[in-house]
Amino acid sequence: MTEFVRFETKIAVVLRDDLETWQRLNMTAFLVSGIGRKVPEVIGEPYADADGTDYLPMFRQPVLVFEAGREALTASHQRAVARGLPLSVFTADLFATGNDRDNRAAVRAVPRDRLDLVGMAVYGPRNVVDKIVKGSRMHP
Repeated sequence: MTEFVRFETKIAVVLRDDLETWQRLNMTAFLVSGIGRKVPEVIGEPYADADGTDYLPMFRQPVLVFEAGREALTASHQRAVARGLPLSVFTADLFATGNDRDNRAAVRAVPRDRLDLVGMAVYGPRNVVDKIVKGSRMHP
């Protein structure tokens, strides 16, 4: 029987609700990629199948994906920044760039309160992350 684990922390992704499916999927992968580097304890042990093929480790806990309108996403971003939690952002400008250097330059060129946010990921205590994503709904 599988034991249910209740994590004290939460990984949440908030995506703007007016995006194409490919954009949402691409962004989610990019947004969560930095969390494991910033907070290495969220990464579990490597996997292996019965034949001994090794696989990369993954997050040790679920990633919850939400969607929100522009205003709710902006409010979530402001709350995450105010609390100083590990946070990644994806702006509309990043859909037009093709590499990490240009992505970072596109974000750096815009003041925080003027970013055209289309997605964000945040990690922290479960109850704090719940407050940050308030106004968002679970992604269908």
